[in-house]
Amino acid sequence: MFGKVNKHKIREFLDGHEELKELRRVRLRDFLTGEIFTRPIFSKHVGYLLFIIFLAFCYIANHYKVEELVTRLAVVNKELKELRSEAITTSSQLMNISKQSEVLRRIREEGIDLEPLREPPRILDVD
Repeated sequence: MFGKVNKHKIREFLDGHEELKELRRVRLRDFLTGEIFTRPIFSKHVGYLLFIIFLAFCYIANHYKVEELVTRLAVVNKELKELRSEAITTSSQLMNISKQSEVLRRIREEGIDLEPLREPPRILDVD
């Protein structure tokens, strides 16, 4: 019905099944004594386990970097709000100072002999 079954595939399947049995026999004591590292299943998958550990370290480092950036962003946003309010205050002060009545008042306070124009300025034509 299924044709010929490859003996190599059967062995691979059985080996995988044996690895599961071996994993079921692992106890907490094996981890504490380090005996788990001497088992064939561990030595067979050392590269994969090291890769997983590397990814875990990258994940942790990335998390700390993001935390640092979020903290820095909060500080910069607070500083931005302060600078915005300062800019609005400065702008309103400059608008107040540049009013014609304020300019005249300051000129009189300083004792400068200037008067506002009574007639509009004229255009000089040079021919």
